[in-house]
Amino acid sequence: MSAQIPTAAELFDLTGRVVLITGGSRGLGREMAFAAARSGADVIVASRKYDACVATAEEITAETGRIAFPYQVHVGHWDELDGLVDACYDRFGRVDVLVNNAGMSPLYGSLTDVTEKLFDAVMNLNLKGPFRLSALIGERMVAAGSGTIINVSTHGSLRPHPSFLPYAASKAGLNAMTEGLALAFGPTVRVNTLMPGPFLTDVSKAWNFGESATPFAHSALQRAGDPSEIVGAALFLMSDASSFTTGSILRADGGA
Repeated sequence: MSAQIPTAAELFDLTGRVVLITGGSRGLGREMAFAAARSGADVIVASRKYDACVATAEEITAETGRIAFPYQVHVGHWDELDGLVDACYDRFGRVDVLVNNAGMSPLYGSLTDVTEKLFDAVMNLNLKGPFRLSALIGERMVAAGSGTIINVSTHGSLRPHPSFLPYAASKAGLNAMTEGLALAFGPTVRVNTLMPGPFLTDVSKAWNFGESATPFAHSALQRAGDPSEIVGAALFLMSDASSFTTGSILRADGGA
């Protein structure tokens, strides 16, 4: 007799799990933090601005009743990441899901306006930090016998534009890192890339579409995403619903 097929609610249930989200106080990270807590997880909200982490954590706990732990960290600073990991394990004893979401895509004029400092800052936050954090937590997940890591990339890593080349390059590196980490930490720990397209977060306010009245006409859905629309894809990768998915890229980009 075959095993009973779990219900959707059971597949996406995160009760008893601990989810760490970097860049978790705003934008897509905030949406994912709330989604994880609504699905039963305790969450660590990590970002550079402590007040924002505290405010988000308090809102999550007030709404869901789950524990939300704020932590101030600059993911681009390698030497701060051991402290983040130790604090998470001291507080919860485990991390079941790591979401490497923190990132930056600074504006610039011409390519020669990109300074070494700017280029290094983008690479440090978007690629070097996630590598180090994944290494630190991934090894603990392997020792614990389970876990999942989600690297948040961008559809621009597949279709880089001159206006965001350092960002695209760093995220393309993140895509490659996902596959390598999936092999390094398998078979007990899964590693995947979540690849958003354009979403209407705070960052989108700085977008410059020139005189175009239909900037998303090239995409299948012909619009940008609402931040809440990242939730389904994120929960899929966080949960047992994706139990046979690793080393993959899940696009949530409106067909861009």
